[in-house]
Amino acid sequence: MKKLNLFSNLKHDLPASIVVFFVAIPLCLGIALASGAPLFSGLISGIVGGILVGFISGSEVGVSGPAAGLAAIVLSAISALGSFEIFLLCVVLGGVFQLVLGLLKAGVIGYYFPSAVIGGMLTGIGLIIIIKQIPYFFGYDAAMTEELGYTGISVFNAINTGSTIIAFIGFGILLLWEKVLSKKGKIFKLIQGPLVAVLVGILYTYFTSGNNTLGLPSKNLVNVPESSDLSGLLSNFVFPDFSAIANQEVWLVALTIALVASLETLLCVEATDKLDEQKRITPKNRELIAQGLGNMLSGFIGGLPVTQVIVRSSANIQSGGKTKVSAILHGVFLLISVMTIPRLLNMIPLSVLAAILFMVGYKLAKPQLFISIYKLGWKQFLPFITTVVGIIATDLLVGIVMGLAVGIYFILVDSYKNSHALIINKGSEGKDKYRIIFAEEVTFINKGPILKELERLPNEAELELDVRNTKFLDFDILDSINDFLSTNAHKKINVDLITERGVFERPLDLYRTVFPHQKTV
Repeated sequence: MKKLNLFSNLKHDLPASIVVFFVAIPLCLGIALASGAPLFSGLISGIVGGILVGFISGSEVGVSGPAAGLAAIVLSAISALGSFEIFLLCVVLGGVFQLVLGLLKAGVIGYYFPSAVIGGMLTGIGLIIIIKQIPYFFGYDAAMTEELGYTGISVFNAINTGSTIIAFIGFGILLLWEKVLSKKGKIFKLIQGPLVAVLVGILYTYFTSGNNTLGLPSKNLVNVPESSDLSGLLSNFVFPDFSAIANQEVWLVALTIALVASLETLLCVEATDKLDEQKRITPKNRELIAQGLGNMLSGFIGGLPVTQVIVRSSANIQSGGKTKVSAILHGVFLLISVMTIPRLLNMIPLSVLAAILFMVGYKLAKPQLFISIYKLGWKQFLPFITTVVGIIATDLLVGIVMGLAVGIYFILVDSYKNSHALIINKGSEGKDKYRIIFAEEVTFINKGPILKELERLPNEAELELDVRNTKFLDFDILDSINDFLSTNAHKKINVDLITERGVFERPLDLYRTVFPHQKTV
């Protein structure tokens, strides 16, 4: 591990860490809200992601913490398992899986997921986030609706006026910052829109306190534990329920967390490395080890799953962060805030966090994304839209598998079609010569189109099978061709196999037993 030089870049890293801290607070709370988890758990994962993962990771500018991409998994898992403590066990086990993946040098797994499926995964997550935050945005009271009966009037009465007002104000601030002010100068990049929205929300809560019409009830505000000392703070941590370790669903959720968190981290690493002005390359296997250890600790003390996240990482880069000290300091600041200003955090309206998550979800599921992928053709669009629909209709893992299945189908179809090329040359005495040039890899799934090509050959045809550019030729292909020639001996087709020495792992004599007229060039 490189030695941290705290002083050479501290003038850059300290201001950047403050910006990332202000970005992280609303996101940590908001993602916990979207996950249906205690809000304190979002802050815990932010602290662990900043300090522990930041220290172990090989990324100099990447920042880790709770990820919006896992919110849908966490929400469904907590509901299915019936206990947040059991879910924490899944987080710990997921971290173990990630640690093993890193030690096995499996950092390349991100390359084996089609970009259309990855895009569909992020889009589906974005839509779920938006849908789940609608009740929080309006301060919706489901209990009141049930009490009054499900009518249009009762639903309207269940909407909290104060929550709705500050939600729209917060959303307006976010849009103003995103579309206008962020382009006006460095100060508006240094002070992020989510932070301003949260501060305005706190002021609204303070000035409308006690107002029956415009004020916010406590259930519509952030609720993190307040402690007067360190021992009181430690008493608020929640620990995993290890008695559920024999539950098969626990292991399935853990594996899902490990795979999705690893994939999201690796994708973020790729994006972050591209944004890094110094173009440093993050060691991916070490990153998986760091994330695995981070998730083990986060789950053990009551935190959400941790991944490297692009919003905080890009904010770090844009704010001038140079080394991992920035990520570590942002985690330290989160820890200090939990210990010193919990009362201030508890004045943040949940509807403002919902507005922030609306923006997060929108960025993941922009309408332009659907259009751009549609323009790439059906081979990209169908896996993409299948993944999106699958995630919304079922769950994240099933949606990804559905998208992969569609993507693999197109790969198999292309492989089926592109196994060979037929060239017809005019021979002597006006007799055509036929040559089938095989692709680089030819497997048993290509038997159908090749045999159809042979069936169209005329009697007494001169055929050359050219495998000089073929690195893998399934013996099933040669066996099928031999069977065809045997059953169609009356057509008197003469076949030469053109090979190049050293191409095949199998001895050439094996092919000579099938094609005695083999030519080696």
